[in-house]
Amino acid sequence: MPPRGLFLLARDSAGQLRGCGGWHVLNPGTGEIKRMYVQPEARGRALGRQLLRLLEDDARDQGLDHMQLETGALNCAALALYEAHGYVPIPPYRLGRDPEINRALRKPL
Repeated sequence: MPPRGLFLLARDSAGQLRGCGGWHVLNPGTGEIKRMYVQPEARGRALGRQLLRLLEDDARDQGLDHMQLETGALNCAALALYEAHGYVPIPPYRLGRDPEINRALRKPL
């Protein structure tokens, strides 16, 4: 079976790249959000929320029932975004990750 997932690029009306994000299958039924980023000048305009919603919708359409991710423990904006969208803390799911540095989060789709 070919890899499943999606990577999105977000551009403004002038065609300038303003953000990105993707997901891939981590294990059966579970996807992982990767490389979510919104340029500082584009923040505060709901672009992160839109990217996250599109990624989750696509994963759900592909038959996944959970999504998880890692983000920096000090990245307050990212943590707030994910928690506002139903992600809850889970134990680290990658070997060698320090929960003081990386936070793992998960949500049902």
